[in-house]
Amino acid sequence: MKRCAWALGDILIRYHDEIWGKPQHDERMLYKMLILEGLQAGLSWEIVLKKEEAYNQALDSFDYLKIAQYDDKKYEELMSNSLLIRNKLKMRAIIINAQAFIQVQKDYGSFNDYIWSFTDYQQIKHCYKHSVDVPAFDDLSTQISHDLKKKGFKFVGPTIIYSYLQAIGIYNDHEIDCDFY
Repeated sequence: MKRCAWALGDILIRYHDEIWGKPQHDERMLYKMLILEGLQAGLSWEIVLKKEEAYNQALDSFDYLKIAQYDDKKYEELMSNSLLIRNKLKMRAIIINAQAFIQVQKDYGSFNDYIWSFTDYQQIKHCYKHSVDVPAFDDLSTQISHDLKKKGFKFVGPTIIYSYLQAIGIYNDHEIDCDFY
């Protein structure tokens, strides 16, 4: 089987084969991937994936309705969890983004409708021969980043949002020789 060059090792192969580039419409998964992408800032994706289950347990299975209600006591509990990335700003962003996510749902009917409306509900299939040719960000990720920031989201810069668009399948950036292209 041919995969993108970056899909090395069991955890990255599983992510590549099962999630990355596949259109996602489930609200909880859309929130989860936004959080995981934000956590990746300054770290490797493999580190974040290795911590995914710890976050799943600590964050009520990424239930954004519950996370939006987290108080300072819960925040401190999360910050004391050695299995998590204990960055104060990233941890606060998880809670703030849950609140902003719910507001987007109220304003647009669903986060799915909001995020997919940027591409008229169509996947964009790029044609990259090599993963190294994929840009860190583009005009669309920059536009969405600015809009999310206006809506109160944190850790949603253009590079994070570009990766997010790949993760939820709005972008299909599999290499053209990859079997998943």
